[in-house]
Amino acid sequence: MQLIQIVEALIYAAPEPVSAAEIAKAVRRAASDHLAPEARAWESIGTGEIESVIAELGESLATSGRAIELQEGATGWRFVTRADFAEWIRALLPEMRPEKLSAAALETLALIAYRQPITKADIEAVRGVSVDGTMQKLLDRRLIRTGGRADLPGRPMLYETTEYFMEHFGVKTLDDLPNASELRLVPLPTAEPEPEPAKAEEPAAAAPEAEETPAADPDSEEAVEPGEEIEREEEELEDDETAVGEADDLPETTEEREP
Repeated sequence: MQLIQIVEALIYAAPEPVSAAEIAKAVRRAASDHLAPEARAWESIGTGEIESVIAELGESLATSGRAIELQEGATGWRFVTRADFAEWIRALLPEMRPEKLSAAALETLALIAYRQPITKADIEAVRGVSVDGTMQKLLDRRLIRTGGRADLPGRPMLYETTEYFMEHFGVKTLDDLPNASELRLVPLPTAEPEPEPAKAEEPAAAAPEAEETPAADPDSEEAVEPGEEIEREEEELEDDETAVGEADDLPETTEEREP
């Protein structure tokens, strides 16, 4: 059993692209439990050694004229069929024919790829049309995703490409895109910032309420009306006259009293 055979088996069996570091970790784990004498040397194998084996495997496949080849994507290595056999594979699997992107979708995707993260408003400012439908198609095909919100009024969503985008177009990093360094510097129109909402005017301060004059005490002298005061004076005079008349009827001395 050779290390190159183990690496080939791991890449073939992995359901998703697998990195050299993941392969090295799997080899070390399996070598510690394996009984083969050569497995002792693989218990401490590093990522660099695995990368050398992967390169050797790729050269072997290329020189042998095999129909498969090794391809490194954004997340790791995987086996793919060579492009020369694409028509034969489509004849066997017609349902796997990929849906082509429209010119509008490709233009929108290119703007996101070269200027990410970018808002939908900036994309529409460059293209001059609404891109709602196009953006939804790209999201459904997992070519783009949301990448947070911009620090702008309204906090619009930011969009960026996915790892599947790089696998789909066969690039390892975004720097591998054609003319990446030049196209990222080309000045493009941007969306006008949305005006901030006007602040509501503060309500004017309420005028202080007038102090209510306390009701007069009906028992106090200040509460007596002028007419009532005259009536009271007349009643007092009548009482005085009555008292005087009663005093005149009384005998002045005891001599005038009847025996």
